Amino acid sequence: MGGPSARVGRDAARAAEMADLSGEELVPGRARRENSPLTSSAYPELSMRLATILTPHGPRAAAQVGNHFVDLHATDPGLPTSVKHLLAASATVRKAAAEAAASPHAVKYAADAVKILPPIPDPSKILCIGLNYRDHAIEGGKPIPTEPVVFGKFANTLVGQGDPIKIPKVSKEVDYEAELVVVIGKTGKHIPNDASAFDYVGGYTCGHDVSGRDWQFRGAEKQWIIGKTFDTFAPIGPVVVTTDELTDPHKLQIQLRLNGQTLQNSNTKEFIFGVPALLAFLSQVITLEPGDLIFTGTPPGVGIARKPPILLKAGDVVEVEIEKIGVLKNPCVAE
Repeated sequence: MGGPSARVGRDAARAAEMADLSGEELVPGRARRENSPLTSSAYPELSMRLATILTPHGPRAAAQVGNHFVDLHATDPGLPTSVKHLLAASATVRKAAAEAAASPHAVKYAADAVKILPPIPDPSKILCIGLNYRDHAIEGGKPIPTEPVVFGKFANTLVGQGDPIKIPKVSKEVDYEAELVVVIGKTGKHIPNDASAFDYVGGYTCGHDVSGRDWQFRGAEKQWIIGKTFDTFAPIGPVVVTTDELTDPHKLQIQLRLNGQTLQNSNTKEFIFGVPALLAFLSQVITLEPGDLIFTGTPPGVGIARKPPILLKAGDVVEVEIEKIGVLKNPCVAE
């Protein structure tokens, strides 16, 4: 209820919130979609597949709709330009994003004609969990962990769909690891190890934890980080599937194919530590922030454990496929 002045007030409030997220001034009412085929009650808060695409105006948050990506900011200039800020936004802004994705006037790019970047190209943190599948720990001759094994990667490792994995000149044992990646959607510290932990998750994507084993396990010190942080060693994507659409990350089929041959084939139900346990453990020490990435560990079947070992080389093509998310595909090239 309420007259024109009340509606203007609501529009102004929405405009102010969106301007704060997008960094641009928005005239109240300018981005409204009165002719949208959906009503407000039809929108979930944000149930979609989000990507970062390269447009003539730079990287933009996009929603996958069929065989197209909708540039959300170009469709509604009040929306954030980044997936990270969109995941962190209020329900009002997320509803507007769903409306923009469904708009008959949406600014679209054909999926096969646009460059797909890492969905979160600028995370503040890339946290990784080792030995989180029971069978993977066993195949590596390691005891089952009693708490999560944590290491990190840096932004130089991130690449997106179709980008090459560079095989370093100085590593002769480059291995593959398919992983489910959690994308944080809300700032949290001391997150409980219960169902409320999912309130801090923005979505999930495919990840590939490429590893230089000869650097990771060299010497008595076992240099995990240096073996994991060569350039291009963390492909992610192609999309982030939001938690409204992917409600249970603990029963997803996960596979890795090398040149068409399936080398890893498992299910996230084999996690030693589930998503709430990981968030609770990490957030005791680290404040988790929107856009942070958490690689949740890899299933059995890694190359270094095979006899003989199967290692990545220039000319290989690697695919990580996770149920309900999609396929992340990257070629390998020599550095």
